[in-house]
Amino acid sequence: MTRRIDVTGAGGVRLAAWEYADPPRTLPEPRRAEPGQSRAAPLSDRPGVLLLHGLMGRASHWAPTARWLSERFRAVAVDQRGHGHSEKPPGGPYDRDAFVADAEAVVERLGLAPVALIGHSMGALTAWQLAARRPDLVRALVICDMRASALGARSQREWEAWFDTWPLPFATLADVRAWFGEGDPVLERPLPSRGAFYAETMTERADGWRPLFSRRQMLTARETWVHDAHWEELAQVRCPTLVVRGIDGELGRAEAMEMVRVLPYGRYAEIPDAGHLVHYDSPDGWRAAVEPFLSEVLVA
Repeated sequence: MTRRIDVTGAGGVRLAAWEYADPPRTLPEPRRAEPGQSRAAPLSDRPGVLLLHGLMGRASHWAPTARWLSERFRAVAVDQRGHGHSEKPPGGPYDRDAFVADAEAVVERLGLAPVALIGHSMGALTAWQLAARRPDLVRALVICDMRASALGARSQREWEAWFDTWPLPFATLADVRAWFGEGDPVLERPLPSRGAFYAETMTERADGWRPLFSRRQMLTARETWVHDAHWEELAQVRCPTLVVRGIDGELGRAEAMEMVRVLPYGRYAEIPDAGHLVHYDSPDGWRAAVEPFLSEVLVA
């Protein structure tokens, strides 16, 4: 069962969130039920987990992860501002402070604290910045394929050029899957999971399938973090943190290991047969890395 919740973020921006509440199949120590009461722990008693997607992503990208999380935890995924079904204010802001403040508002207004944050790419940066700024709200952190080093102006120019290659509008969703999974010139080999990932970011318009987001707004959001390094805030994270990378992802092994060293309570996991979209490329490997970590830090 999935329930949509509208949450007010920073500056009054409306955020769309989804709470996954599948009946628990595994609980560490089921409480003794009184006559006429259910033995299942109510959602409010379970540790909270907030899932933060990356740039261009949406909450639904986390659905498979949220479903197994909901067996033991209170799992919530949110469309960040400018993404999915959340508000897309034309004038922004789309800076780091806005994204972090939105995540903070979701945690506080849904009563998730102390929460475990799971972030992919830009969502991982938002997660560790929130953990650094509000340690009282965050109990654990999972960083999925996000670099702490500055990416630089060249990276931003490459993204601008890449957006220009998109053959919009797409006639069908099958065309979306084919182009992002096989036809995109940046690909070195076919990646069907990538096609499926981007198909989730599209919506049908009168002339065909187009992104749920504004590419201009995505570039604006990206501009606010690609030029800076984020090591200082990473070192301020005081909760147990798992750094996860795909073997073929954007986060290299050397940098990932340095991030683990900088983190006071850092751990490392590497997923074979996975690229940047770790949870899409290898869902079983992703779960095998993340679930034991959360079980240890949230349940023990």
